[in-house]
Amino acid sequence: MTATIEPTTGSGVPTPTFDSLNPANGDVVGSHPIASPADVDAAVARSREAAGWWGELSFDERAEYLLTWRSVITRRIAQLADLSHRETGKPHGDAQLEIVLAIDHIAWAAKNAKKVLGSHKVSSGLLMANQAATVQYNALGVVGVIGPWNYPVFTPMGSIAYALAAGNTVVFKPSEYTPTVGQWLADTFTEVVGGRAVLQVVTGMGETGNALCVADVDKLAFTGSGATGKKVMAACAQNLTPVVIEAGGKDSLIVDEDADLAKAAEAALWGGMSNAGQTCIGTERVYVHESVFDSFVKEITEQAKGLRAGSDSGAKIGPITMPSQLKVIKSHIDDAIAKGATVVMGGADAVGERFVQPTILTHVPEDSSAITDETFGPTLTINPVSSMDEAVRLTNATSYGLAGAVFSEAKGMDIARRVRAGMTSVNSVIAFAGVPALPFGGVGESGFGRIHGADGLKEFTYAKAITRQKFKPVMMLTSFARDAKLDARVATLITVLHGGKQTLK
Repeated sequence: MTATIEPTTGSGVPTPTFDSLNPANGDVVGSHPIASPADVDAAVARSREAAGWWGELSFDERAEYLLTWRSVITRRIAQLADLSHRETGKPHGDAQLEIVLAIDHIAWAAKNAKKVLGSHKVSSGLLMANQAATVQYNALGVVGVIGPWNYPVFTPMGSIAYALAAGNTVVFKPSEYTPTVGQWLADTFTEVVGGRAVLQVVTGMGETGNALCVADVDKLAFTGSGATGKKVMAACAQNLTPVVIEAGGKDSLIVDEDADLAKAAEAALWGGMSNAGQTCIGTERVYVHESVFDSFVKEITEQAKGLRAGSDSGAKIGPITMPSQLKVIKSHIDDAIAKGATVVMGGADAVGERFVQPTILTHVPEDSSAITDETFGPTLTINPVSSMDEAVRLTNATSYGLAGAVFSEAKGMDIARRVRAGMTSVNSVIAFAGVPALPFGGVGESGFGRIHGADGLKEFTYAKAITRQKFKPVMMLTSFARDAKLDARVATLITVLHGGKQTLK
């Protein structure tokens, strides 16, 4: 990523631009303007105007536009996958998989928004039996989205598609490492809606993101590091703008003694190494019951043979997209080894100038940075545990709480329920992300709020409660004409309803 200044046409006023680079070889993928605060405000103003049209459409009309967009992306999937491959460095197959999941989520949001958000009746209760009670979920207006670089299609789409389906317009600031992918998404949607500013992109660095935080948006959804998430919250607090924060993780995969070790090893390897380990919901720690620990390590080592990072067609792992992460990954590996970890694969020499070779460490001290901090690289720490109680305790001994996985034939669901995380897969890895109906998000330093599913749709709305009087109340409670006699009747009624011992049926 490089910044330059080019003259604009007409005014001659220099416009700063920056290049997005292919992390595998340094080639320029695209050149984009660095949006100023004024540019961001102008985009939000256009979005506000477009919200008048988009928000007045029915759920069915919005669904038609969104499903058309889904079809456009599907027909052009090879084009978008190649663009993502060049801008992130990930293999074409992985880029396509990410887009496939995003397409499915667009479809789900479009088809389910009416059922989830539309007006529906709720019980009024005996005291208010004369009232018809309804609740509906109204669009907020304009939603700002700040997306990450590691999954530049799937991750921001979890906010964009659901916010659009709920009736909001969106201003999207993609990562400075993947702006071309973000612009492609906005351009294709703009085609579908006849040029209206329903989904816009503003490109730039952190300053552009900050400008979006303090702009006239009604909510902001952010995905990225916890440190940046705190800055986003502080900026949004200036205008009391609510936020959704999806930050990092230090997810674990737990392997019980009755687990299918081949499947568990396959899942751990994919969860830890796919996308070069640059996955917030990926696996970084593995806790294995001591009775099957040696067998598991042997199995995963065997499966990892031939797995390598590179830019050729035979490589399954791409480069590290953000160059500064290379130092973090190396420091975690070095710290673990210095504290006594055993190197099974990779190790101190695994970190190169652009690529990191798969690294597996065992018997890693729990106080090492490879255990405590997010690595975001193709590394796995694998430690033995004496019981599933210990596995859960170690898994939960972190400030993060995003996701995880459990492999166990008999106790998988029980173990999963005890894991302090927003999402857990049993006998699979990252499966929850592919289920559009499930909420996606974490707790603790992994953030708060939810995207995906009904919760994700409601996240970009406000609840609107309405009561309508159907008939004259038997007891008029909201009147100064209420007397002591009526108060006594009310006390008697509430005692009958709630004063006795109740049993649940």
